[in-house]
Amino acid sequence: MTAARRLWSWFDAVVLDLGRQMRWSFLPPLMVYFAAGAQGLTAVVGTFFVKEYLDVSAAFIAGLAFWAGLPWALKMPLGHLVDLIWRWKAWLIYLGAALIAASFAIMYGLATRADWMPGIMSVTAWYVLAVILAPCGYVVQDAVADAMSVEAVPRHDESGAPLSDETQRAQHTTMQTLGRFALIGGASAVAALNIILFDGIETLAPAEKAARYGHIYALALLIPCISISGVLLAGWQKRRTIARLTASGMDRVRALAAFDPEGEKVRLNHWYFTGGAVFVAMTLTVGLMDLPFSQEIVFAGSMAIVLTLMRQLVRNLDQAHARALIGTAIIVFMFRAMPLNGAASTWFDIDVLGFDQQFLSLLYLITSVLTLVGMVVLRPLIASRTIADIVILLTLAAGVLSLPGIGLYYGVHHWTAALTGGIVDARFIAIVNTAVESPLGQVAMIPMLAWIARNAPANLKATFFAVMASFTNLALSASSLGTKYLNQIYTVTREVRAEDGTITVPADYSQLGYLLMTVAAITVIVPLITVWLVQQSRFKSRD
Repeated sequence: MTAARRLWSWFDAVVLDLGRQMRWSFLPPLMVYFAAGAQGLTAVVGTFFVKEYLDVSAAFIAGLAFWAGLPWALKMPLGHLVDLIWRWKAWLIYLGAALIAASFAIMYGLATRADWMPGIMSVTAWYVLAVILAPCGYVVQDAVADAMSVEAVPRHDESGAPLSDETQRAQHTTMQTLGRFALIGGASAVAALNIILFDGIETLAPAEKAARYGHIYALALLIPCISISGVLLAGWQKRRTIARLTASGMDRVRALAAFDPEGEKVRLNHWYFTGGAVFVAMTLTVGLMDLPFSQEIVFAGSMAIVLTLMRQLVRNLDQAHARALIGTAIIVFMFRAMPLNGAASTWFDIDVLGFDQQFLSLLYLITSVLTLVGMVVLRPLIASRTIADIVILLTLAAGVLSLPGIGLYYGVHHWTAALTGGIVDARFIAIVNTAVESPLGQVAMIPMLAWIARNAPANLKATFFAVMASFTNLALSASSLGTKYLNQIYTVTREVRAEDGTITVPADYSQLGYLLMTVAAITVIVPLITVWLVQQSRFKSRD
């Protein structure tokens, strides 16, 4: 076989085959996932809004990220609710869209300096409210999208004959892979749009710059419209499919049942709602009382609740599958729980390296596009390797890819630029590093999502998705806590100026290098130890 033929064979098996497995019924949930990815439209403008208009620390931003991540723990009762109200679940999409729209509307008002807003509460308080509302909306929509992704996999062919279990399992795996594609595709689209929107913004006066920020937030109000369109499309497809099945001779009751989960009727399990209620009560109590270590208390309580619900969940599996799920979840949790550099690193990129809004948007675009490419290229690896093998590879890669960021802090770009006539400068290194690093974050989640789609009971898939997503998303809260602790240990401050231009807080990046190296060391050591311990236990992951 010639090299060209081998290359074509690889391209056909890896890329074209994924397209062949696409079904039109997959499109509605993909639209909801796409809308979730499109929230990145405001990521860059949010970073600059905080830097330019809010006098808050990097530790405060990390702490706010912790609170913003907690609504995802509510996906547990939401997922069970979706299983219970399967035929009316689309109404939750409208609720989520309203919450997301409210968040963007608040930020539009802040960016355009709405006169009435500071009279009600401070700009910082409004910002915190907007940051909390958005994830509340997205978690509601995500719980429904998971359910829609199950419903989207057909059970009958065009003639009404049942599809084989093997075919349905393959299509569930494809659906979950395409779901990650839609998320990253949304991020890619808005990253490209950001490059256009931020063109020339550095030359604008402050008032014009604020107006541009407001325009971006107004444009973001289209995002919830995408998810609503997905629901409307799903309804149309459902009516069309029912009409086709009844025309082929199937009675209407059976045709309607084709959109319901197989297996026993879902029974209300109060544990999921009790756990959600306890979580809300605990969060509000701790937050309103302003207790010391409030984030740690909420995290510990949330973890206890999620673990209790996971225990309820695994009772629906046989012992071997239950142990495998626990081992897989622990490995993925620890991989996602590693601390990040935080806002301090981005501030350094902006203040010292001179990365502006448009260039940061370019980095976001590169990250998104190459994540899509990486997921396609790595798909055979995901299919043939265990989650433990994948996490080991991703952890080692993350360690290696942390080196360019550390090098930029210590000025390696001055040396490389001098050797290459200015070609390999800070921006060149940032682009190359972003290009290589891009696919790593999303790849680890695909095997676990595919495992749930294949092995979870058909009538409890939304609940399984919700509880396991809550557990792994708590890892992001743990990551935010770790990020906060490290930013408190290694204090970094950006330059803050008063309205008259006087410097009120000087920039101090002297400890950033220690922060970057500590994060890199933890990111490599902890996941590798976790994988080794799990694989030596009875919870060994073989899937």
